[in-house]
Amino acid sequence: MADYVVEFGKDGRRSEPDGRLDAAAFHRNHEAIWAVLEPFLRDKTGDVLEAGSGTGQHIVSFARHTPNIDWWPSDYNDAHLKSIAAWRTHAQLANVHAPQRLDLSDPNWRAKMPGADPHHLLAIVCANVIHIAPWNVAEGLLAGAGRALRPDGRLFLYGPFKRGGKHTAVSNAVFDTSLREGNPDWGVRDVDEVRAVAERHGLALRDVVEMPANNLIVVFSHAT
Repeated sequence: MADYVVEFGKDGRRSEPDGRLDAAAFHRNHEAIWAVLEPFLRDKTGDVLEAGSGTGQHIVSFARHTPNIDWWPSDYNDAHLKSIAAWRTHAQLANVHAPQRLDLSDPNWRAKMPGADPHHLLAIVCANVIHIAPWNVAEGLLAGAGRALRPDGRLFLYGPFKRGGKHTAVSNAVFDTSLREGNPDWGVRDVDEVRAVAERHGLALRDVVEMPANNLIVVFSHAT
């Protein structure tokens, strides 16, 4: 899996001397994302993986709301892993584990996580990843989710998506073009294409939630 770098750091620099990075996108979207996650996670216990934690700000924010849930941050980018560890140390939350280096393009990424039960995850949260990574990252993520989610588990994908082959906003089309010009393997994904891969791995589309700034949260669970 090729390294990919999302927007982080104020002007591309560290924002704190301890190594914590600050993503502008976090400040724009974390409350809206939590509003979708909260009804499902409320009053539940278990393990939640954040696939592609970036700076680590989202997982710390979400973990504060859910002391009875164990949160597992992960990423593949070394700079992100360092930032996640720094945010974890700063937050001092007992329910946030050390960051895991996961290659989501490997369908067996679940095997790299601690724990014996292959179907133990209450949820997987993946924000702003699959459009800034090769398509095989989305394929590997979905394949692994089909194996890792417990029977009542959910996969939440956040970001820009196409629907029915069409962009939902002109700004998303412009963004998609810029991504593909920088790397032809990147790009805004279509909900139908993501669903087709998910179905091959025993997952069914449960919901599509419209979000601010022309983003969506696409929710999957086990088909049966």
